[in-house]
Amino acid sequence: MKSLDEVKAALTAPGQLFEVDEAEIRGERTRVWKHAPPSLRAVLEITRLHGDAPFLVYEDERLTFEQHFRHAATFARRLTERYGVRKGDRVAIAMRNFPEWSVAFFGAAAIGAVVVPLNAWWTAPELEYGLRDSGAKVLVADEERAGRLAEVLPGLGIATIVVRGDGTPPAGAEPYESVLGEVGDTLPDVAIDPEDDATIFYTSGTTGRPKGALGTQRNITGNPLSLGYAMLAAGVRAGGTAEELTAPQRRVTLLGVPFFHATGCHSVLVTSALMGGTIVLIHKWNAERALELIERERVTTFGGVPTMAWQVLASPEFDKYDISSLTAVSYGGAPAPPTLVEKIKQQLPERTPSNGYGLTETSSVTTYNSGINYLAHPDSVGPPVPVCDVKVVDPSGEEVPTGEVGELLIKGPNVIKGYWNRPEATAQAFVGGWLHSGDLARVDAEGFVYIVDRAKDMLIRGGENVYCAEVEAAVYEHAAVADAAVIGVPHDELGEEVGAVVCLRPGATVTADELRAFLRERIAAFKVPAHVWFRDGELPRNPGGKILKTRLRAEILG
Repeated sequence: MKSLDEVKAALTAPGQLFEVDEAEIRGERTRVWKHAPPSLRAVLEITRLHGDAPFLVYEDERLTFEQHFRHAATFARRLTERYGVRKGDRVAIAMRNFPEWSVAFFGAAAIGAVVVPLNAWWTAPELEYGLRDSGAKVLVADEERAGRLAEVLPGLGIATIVVRGDGTPPAGAEPYESVLGEVGDTLPDVAIDPEDDATIFYTSGTTGRPKGALGTQRNITGNPLSLGYAMLAAGVRAGGTAEELTAPQRRVTLLGVPFFHATGCHSVLVTSALMGGTIVLIHKWNAERALELIERERVTTFGGVPTMAWQVLASPEFDKYDISSLTAVSYGGAPAPPTLVEKIKQQLPERTPSNGYGLTETSSVTTYNSGINYLAHPDSVGPPVPVCDVKVVDPSGEEVPTGEVGELLIKGPNVIKGYWNRPEATAQAFVGGWLHSGDLARVDAEGFVYIVDRAKDMLIRGGENVYCAEVEAAVYEHAAVADAAVIGVPHDELGEEVGAVVCLRPGATVTADELRAFLRERIAAFKVPAHVWFRDGELPRNPGGKILKTRLRAEILG
C-alpha cells in the first residue's frame, strides 16, 4: 500500500486537479487549492453546466440545477433592486431545510452579500440576538421562524421575506413568491475576490453568547476539493487509479443535518452544487423515513453524525427496504465509536465508511478518514488534507512529541478570519495563522489525527485525566446501548467522578452493575462510571448532532 506522502505527491503535482499553490492570506503564506472556484458566485455559475439534472429533492418537489440557478439569479436581482443589498451587507436565513434555503444562500452570496445562516432551533430571543449581532439587512425565514419573531420584527427594521407561508405574514413581511415574481437568468454584475467576506455561521454557544464565525469566499469554496481529495486519496492508496476513481457517477446524498450547520452547507450543499450531485432533503430526521428515501431516490450516500448512522442500522425496519444503491456512509461532528465500523461492515458489506473532522472555524473539513484508511484506523478522524497543517501543543504552546495528547492547532486556507465584532475572542483563538481548536488530540507517526476530547469536557478524577470520548466509545460497545454521554460528577474527595447517561435500544435491558462489569474489561477502573443513569428518549443535541452536556448536567445533577 502506498504511503500518504506518495499519494499526496502524485495527486497534488503540477497539472493535476488537486494541484496546490500558495497565496498570502492575512500576512501568512498559505497553501491553497489552485483549482478551487474563486467564489460562491463562480460555483453558482458552474452549476448551470449540470442542466436538467436534479439538484434538490424535497418530498415530491424537484428542482433541477438550471431551475435553481434561475431562481438564485432572480433572487439576487430582487435583493439588489428591491432591498438595496450591496456587497458586504448581511442577509440572514432562518428556516428548516427547504429548497428555498439554497436559493437564498446562493442568490445572496452571488452579489457579495455576507450570508448569515441562523439556527432554526433557536428561540425568538436567540434569533433576535443573531439578527442584531450580525446587523442583517434582510431576513429570509420560513413561516415558523417568522412567526416566532413576529413581535420583534417591527423594532428590528429588517426587511423580511417569508418562505412557504400559508397564512398572513407578520407585519411588514412579504411572501417569497411575490418577491421572486417572474424568473430570469441573469446575475447582477458584482466583482468578488476570494478573500471577501462570505458567511457568518454562529458557533454552538455552549458557554455564553454564540460567536459569529466570519468566513471568506476561499474558506468555503475550497472545501469541495478537500473532500474530493480525501476520498480519491484513499482509493488510490488502496490500489485504484485516479482516472478510474474520478469517472463520472451519479452521487445522491440524503441530508440529515441542517444547512445552517457547516457540514450541511459547506460539505454537502456547496460540494453537491459544484460536482452535480443530488441532495435529498428530509423534513425531520427519522430512521424509517430515511430508509424510505434511500430506496425511493436511489441514495448513494447518507450520514450526518454517528448517531444517525446507528439509528438507521438499528432500525427494526432495516431489512424491509432496498438500499442496494448505497455506496458509502459518512459522518462527523461528533466522536464515532470504533464499533460503528464493525456494524457497517456487518449490515452494509462492501460499503465505504468515512468520517471527518472540522469546526465552524475551519469551514468544515480539516481531516478526513475514508475507505482503506478508515478500516485501518477506525478510531481516527484521518490525516489532514494537503492544504492544512496541524500540530499538537501543551498548555505553554510547545509542540508535544508524536503520539502525546495536547491541544490541536490548525492552519490553512479553510481557517476563518475570526469572530464577527469580537476582537478579543479572535486574538485569543487565532494566533500567528493558527487556530486554537480547544480539542484534545494526538497525531501518530503516519499523520493520522485522533480526537481525544473537547478540553472542557475532560474531567479529572483524583488527579487522573479521563477523556469522555474514550469512555463513551467503550459504553457503545455494549449491545444494549443506543446512545450515551459521559459527564463529570462533583466529588468532595476526588474532585470529580465519572457519570454516564445511557439510552437503551428498544427491548434491550442491562443494569448499571452489569454495564460496569462490562466496562471494567475494557477500560481502566478509574474510568468506569461511578454513576449510571438510564434515560428514555434521546439525549439533548444541538442541530449539528453534538450532545449538549451543559444541559444534560443541569438535568441530571440540578
